[in-house]
Amino acid sequence: MSIAKVEAPQTTERRLSAALYRHPRIRLWATIALPLAWMVLIYLVSLVLLLANSFWSLNPLTSQIVRQFTLENYRAVFVDSTTYYTITLRTLAMAVAVTVTDLIIAFPFAFYAARLAAPRTRNRLLLAVTIPLWANYLVRVFAWKTLLEGGGPINLLFAKFGYDVAYTNVEVWITFCYHWLPFAILPIYAALERVPDSYLDASSDLGARSAMTFRKVVFPLALPGIVAGSIFTFSLTLGDYLTPTLVGKGIFLGNAIFQLTGTLNNKPLAATIAVIPIVIVGLYLVLVRRTGAFEAL
Repeated sequence: MSIAKVEAPQTTERRLSAALYRHPRIRLWATIALPLAWMVLIYLVSLVLLLANSFWSLNPLTSQIVRQFTLENYRAVFVDSTTYYTITLRTLAMAVAVTVTDLIIAFPFAFYAARLAAPRTRNRLLLAVTIPLWANYLVRVFAWKTLLEGGGPINLLFAKFGYDVAYTNVEVWITFCYHWLPFAILPIYAALERVPDSYLDASSDLGARSAMTFRKVVFPLALPGIVAGSIFTFSLTLGDYLTPTLVGKGIFLGNAIFQLTGTLNNKPLAATIAVIPIVIVGLYLVLVRRTGAFEAL
């Protein structure tokens, strides 16, 4: 006695599911199409409009934007004045200082959390790293402003050595280091956590001491995470405008752009200055691409 095979009705959903199963590329594009379209619309279109604004000018009499192609803004920024060179160098130096400081602090912390700490301690350390990110950015800025200015405890500590950090670039540097430290710790932690224990055992079996194992095995494998952390700290410092505005008195690229778009209402010139950090970050990304850092982001 044979049993008849009953086939399920071919609904539209089943046919679509079967088609997507047979064509994995279509399934992939269907999955990422909306997020990709959103990124293109919000990010790339914004960059194109920003670049277009940089080639326009401002009528000094009417304060209206003249939408005609001109290189006057680029000439004013890169040729006729050294002011923006000074601001760019100051911002670049701050970004490098914050990046180096955060990496020096982040690596031993991440190494201990990833390789040495017990699971419960590791969870507590990671929670301590991420908790500041839950607080509002402005709350953190004003908290450090209170600590570093006037009768703040850190300011009083520096005052004992004859140095006042209030309203200085040192105050901006300390605040930046605090802000972006979690963004340096987490990629390094992720890279160190992925180092196989078998590699360390093999290095020990071959007679390598701890220092050589760290130098030849651990550090090269952690390098993508280190570079990924540097991308975050460097780019975030380069483009931030709130901290230099609220803490310290120095002019950086971020608050220079903010002043031009707000107080002076010169959006074409502000767009021209905004091209500077975009180019710097772009060049930095090209340089670090070969380290595999993008895989650790």
